[in-house]
Amino acid sequence: MIKKLVVRSFKTLENVEVELGQVNVFIGPNGSGKSNLLEAIGVLSAAASGKVDDLTLLQRGVRPGVPKLYKSSFKGTRHPTHVFFGAESEIDKYEVSIQNPLDHPSPAWRFKTEVLLSNSKKVFGRSPSMKKYKPDPEQGMAALYAVNPDVPQSTREFLKLLQNFVIYSPTTAVLRGISPETQPRRPVGLSGGSLADALSSLLGERDWDDHAKRVCREARGLIDWAKSFGSAPASQIALSPSAAASPRVVRFTDRYMSEGRNVLSGYDASEGSLFVLFLAVLAAHPQAPQVCAVDNADHGLNPRLARALMKCLCEWYTTSIASKQILLTTHNPLVLDGLPLQDDRIRLFTVSRTESGRTAVRRVQVSPELMKKAQDGWTLSRLWVMGHLGGVPDV
Repeated sequence: MIKKLVVRSFKTLENVEVELGQVNVFIGPNGSGKSNLLEAIGVLSAAASGKVDDLTLLQRGVRPGVPKLYKSSFKGTRHPTHVFFGAESEIDKYEVSIQNPLDHPSPAWRFKTEVLLSNSKKVFGRSPSMKKYKPDPEQGMAALYAVNPDVPQSTREFLKLLQNFVIYSPTTAVLRGISPETQPRRPVGLSGGSLADALSSLLGERDWDDHAKRVCREARGLIDWAKSFGSAPASQIALSPSAAASPRVVRFTDRYMSEGRNVLSGYDASEGSLFVLFLAVLAAHPQAPQVCAVDNADHGLNPRLARALMKCLCEWYTTSIASKQILLTTHNPLVLDGLPLQDDRIRLFTVSRTESGRTAVRRVQVSPELMKKAQDGWTLSRLWVMGHLGGVPDV
C-alpha cells in the first residue's frame, strides 16, 4: 500500500504530504483540491510506467493539462520549473520530478530527477548532473526496474502497484450499458463500462472465495428491492429496442413484482443500485487494481444507503487478504457516519484552500473532544455540516 504521498508544485498542491490508510475519504468544498490530489497519484503512476503524456494520463483517469496549469503559480511567489511527486510503502520509496516549458511545451514531460529506494538503499537514481549515462529525458527508468529480477520482489510489487493506479469516475449511462466506455480497463472501465461482465466474473468467484461470497451477499442486502442480481445477454432481457445496450447487461430480479415480469436490466434499475455493484467489484474482483480512487463516491446514492455502503466498503477492504487500498472523494455528509474512525486503517481528511489559495489537507482523528461530541449525540455528518471538522465552503 501507499503509506505516504508527497506532492509539490502541482496545481493547488504547492507542498502537501498525506499519511494514507487503507480506506481514505477526502471531504471539502468544490475546487478545494480533492481531485488534484487523486490526479497527483495518477501522474506519479504514469511516471512509474515510463511516460507522462496525454495518453498515459487519460488511461489513469487524469485530466491532461498544459504546464501553465499543471505547475503551481501562486501570486507573489517564484514559479517552479518542475513538479515533484513521491510515494512510500513500508520499505520502498519512489520519487520523481518532471518538467515541461511553459512556452512551446512538448507532448511528453521530461524527467528531471528520479529515485527508487528499497530499505533506504538506492536501487537507481537519475539527475541532470549525470555524466557517464544520459537516459532518454522523456523515458522513466522505474519501468525498467519493475521487471528486473535482480530488484527485490517487494520493490517490483510496489512499482507495479503504482503503475496500475487509476481514478474511476463512473457515469450513469455507462453503468447502465447504454453509452460506450471511452477508457476500457479490466475488470471495469474508468466510467463503469463492462460492469455486467465484471459482475458475472465476480459471482463466479463465490464458489471458492469466501470474501467474494461475503461481498456479493452484503451488496445484495444493500439493494433492498432486489431478490437477486447477476448479468445476462441483452437479448434475453426485456429491453426497449431503442436502448443502445451492450451485448451483456446487469440483471436484477425485483422481489415485489410478479414472476415472469420481475426481471429488469441495469437500464431500468436505479443508478444507486448499479453503483453499489460497481464498488463491490472494485473491492472483491481479483483483477481490480490494488490501489485505486473513486471521484465523487456518492454517485446517485440515497444518504442512508451511502452510510450503509461506506460501512460495508470499509469492512470489504479491511478484511480482504489482498490488502487493497482505495481513495474516495465525497460531498455526502452521511458517508462520514459509515466510517469506523477508531480503526487506524480508516482515515478521513478535510481538504480546503488557505487564504493564499493553497490546498491544505488535514486528517480528522479520533480525539477526546471528538468522543465527547459523539457521546453528546453529534454524528460526524453533523459535525462536518456545522463546520466543526473543517472542509466546508465559506458561503
